[in-house]
Amino acid sequence: MEKKQLGRSGLMVSPICLGGNVFGWTIDEQKSFTILDAFVDRGFNFIDTADVYSRWVPGNKGGESETILGNWFARSGKRDKVVLATKVGMEVAEGKGLRKAHIVKAVDQSLQRLQTSYIDLYQAHTDDAETPLEETLGAFASLAQAGKVRAIGASNYTGKRLAVALDIAKQNGFPRYESIQPHYNLVVRQEYEEGVEPVVDKHNIGVIPYFSLAAGFLTGKYKSKADAEGAARAGYVTKYFDERGERILKALAEVSASTGAKQATVALAWLLSRRTVTAPIASATSLEQLHEVLAAAELKLHRDDTVKLCKASAL
Repeated sequence: MEKKQLGRSGLMVSPICLGGNVFGWTIDEQKSFTILDAFVDRGFNFIDTADVYSRWVPGNKGGESETILGNWFARSGKRDKVVLATKVGMEVAEGKGLRKAHIVKAVDQSLQRLQTSYIDLYQAHTDDAETPLEETLGAFASLAQAGKVRAIGASNYTGKRLAVALDIAKQNGFPRYESIQPHYNLVVRQEYEEGVEPVVDKHNIGVIPYFSLAAGFLTGKYKSKADAEGAARAGYVTKYFDERGERILKALAEVSASTGAKQATVALAWLLSRRTVTAPIASATSLEQLHEVLAAAELKLHRDDTVKLCKASAL
């Protein structure tokens, strides 16, 4: 399996990033350990989480995913086999945003939960318009100088805002954002392709799309809007069942049949065929799901298949 450099960071990452949002939410610690072991034992190394995961679950307070990962590092001894990414900025019990004081406090809490001395990729989870970018990037720079962070990235930034952040980093001698996490998949394309992609292409920024499978819509699990009612992410999935969504599912099913690959595998392989994408993020709650996700790294779609999928998902 060929690993890719994340931006100019020097971090070499596998073509699939395992999403840790499900740890402590839809799967418990033991099942999470099983998924993590299988992922790394297959030669993959890129894992993404956040301090806020999974605060939305009744009884949780945030940090559950990081805690499970930390316990797995301690039990497995596999920390050195992982490029670890986590995020700061969403609201947690201790605060929110990208002020220096919050970032400095949050990183230490994440490090403690993760049972590690450093984070490979520390990301601004969402833009904070109330905090000057100079303050945010300066805070990240101090973490890098202290050896707590190897590289930094952004999530949910517009292309314009990312470009401004890159300029500010250059002007001040700060580490720059080496990656971006955009909402990007076969269903959601326009904002990334028109606004963000030109910036990452120009500056060689790593791209780690989240919701790569459109909250499960692209897996083939749901055949109708009614099927999706009651799902963990029903609010995301049901809105995709329109004429365009049905067209995309039809094309996915056809490519799945012609390649012999599962629809989830095909949807991820389509993302990997996009020139600017480094590693799509995908979660798995079972070994079967994990196999479908990882198979995308080996599936090379024929040009006719990528054209079919692009046409079906065109706006």
